[in-house]
Amino acid sequence: MNAPLPEESMEPRRDIILVVDDSPDTLGFLTQAIESTGATVLVALDGESALTLTEQLTPDLILLDAVMPGIGGFETCRQLKTIDHLAHVPVIFMTGLSETEHIVRGLEVGGVDYLTKPIVVDELLARVRVHLRNARRSAAAHSALDATGRFLLSVTPEGALRWSTPQAVRLLRQISPEAQDSDFRLPDEIIDWMARAAEGGADSVTHIWSIGERKVELAYLGQVQAGERLLRVTQVEPRQDVDRLRRHFALTGREAEVLLWIARGKSNKDISTVLGISPRTVNKHLEQIFEKLGVENRASAAALTIQALHKLEAGLHS
Repeated sequence: MNAPLPEESMEPRRDIILVVDDSPDTLGFLTQAIESTGATVLVALDGESALTLTEQLTPDLILLDAVMPGIGGFETCRQLKTIDHLAHVPVIFMTGLSETEHIVRGLEVGGVDYLTKPIVVDELLARVRVHLRNARRSAAAHSALDATGRFLLSVTPEGALRWSTPQAVRLLRQISPEAQDSDFRLPDEIIDWMARAAEGGADSVTHIWSIGERKVELAYLGQVQAGERLLRVTQVEPRQDVDRLRRHFALTGREAEVLLWIARGKSNKDISTVLGISPRTVNKHLEQIFEKLGVENRASAAALTIQALHKLEAGLHS
């Protein structure tokens, strides 16, 4: 009896590597080396061909010559990274240019690595394996985060958006319509705060981003990998709770706002940023709040506030 044929679905998926180089000899050499690992190789002789080819498919990794006629490698990479289905694909540059400025430029336009010609096969294949593995792990993590509905985003140290969950994108667009553009970049004040938070020198691991009356809170969660920092974004919509606290404790509207942010663990500096008042004014409001609540410090005021909000919320649903 003949042995059953293996089901097609059981065959492991072959990685697709796109090699972009204007030298036919280099393309032949790289194709032979990469196909020996079991991967599928696609080739393009210039940047225009690579951009056209990637309209039809998404490679798992791209090997890109930095110096080519027409659209150069750096510009090709920059354009590839503006395309949604290619933004996550690792790009490794190959070039005879070894000066620091060229390496930095390659990384700035979205490359993850840099190989100097002449290419050493063992080194090339090792780097391809590492970046394919990292890309798969990153894609799996992003898919899992998307499924959980988290409001998370990843940015470069320079504030450029690397990826985000759909929920975070929608929230960012509410405060900044430019967030839908490929060149979107966080403001300088947030980049500076993020750098301090990454080094442990920030006053707080959260930051309020205000544009007019619209506000979101960014929380620094750490570094995912080199050059990728993870942030959580939360919409600031305290009005309902402010009204409840104002009525419950017989506070002014501003006092209720200050009290709510105290309960959320914010410093006077954060509260002054959120409300657009000076830290000194925040202190004056706190004096009045402590007197009205009959407490002596922030911790007691926060505890009393949280307890009151829980009771008020429970009363609405009883």
